[in-house]
Formats: sequence, structure tokens, C-alpha cells
Amino acid sequence: MAQTKTYTTADLAQRNTKDNLFVAIHGKVYDHPGGEEVLLEEAGRDATESFEDVGHSDEARDIMSKLYVGDFQSSESEKPKAKANSSIPKPIPQAEPTASGSLQYVLALAVVAGCVIWKVLK
Repeated sequence: MAQTKTYTTADLAQRNTKDNLFVAIHGKVYDHPGGEEVLLEEAGRDATESFEDVGHSDEARDIMSKLYVGDFQSSESEKPKAKANSSIPKPIPQAEPTASGSLQYVLALAVVAGCVIWKVLK
């Protein structure tokens, strides 16, 4: 059984051209795993975050397995940092219903009902 090659950040940095391009995704290194424009943007580095941002299909992931060339070794300082402006919106905290909220609703309904009755009786 052949031993798997391990690539470092320095190794990837040397493979960042159109004709010689590797990227690391989820700790594995791939040769040419996508469209040329995107590849050149992500060439020679760990592209895990960008890969996941796109939301690839199972078919794309299957194709990637055929392009696998080795494992990626990085230190903690080399791991991709979270983007400052994440495209995933943060949830807005919802206020829990309170008794005063229900009371306001009932009071508003009573006012509307009172106005309707007053108009009918007038």
C-alpha cells in the first residue's frame, strides 16, 4: 500500500498557477477541483471555508475524491480565520411572551369592540 503524501502550506503556495494548482479542503489536498476563475482565487492555500460557503453537491464531492493527491498539514496559526462580515445572518433574539403582552392584546381588542358597539348603537 502506497504512503499518502503530506503537503504543507509552503508546498501549496508553490502550486498556485493555472497549470500547477492544488488546494486544501478539510485537511486533504486536491488537484484542480473546480472552475478556473475560482481555482486561481483559492490556489495554493486552504480553501475549506470558501468551499463550504458555496454549498457543493454530492456529485461535486464525488468528483473531488478522484482529484485527491494527499493530506494537508497545517499549524493552528495557519488555519483559516472566520470572515469578518459573515454572509450568514445572526438570529434576532425573540422576546418571550409575557402576561403584560397578552393584557395589551386583550385591551386593544376591547377598545376595538367598544368602538364597533358604540357605532352600531349610535
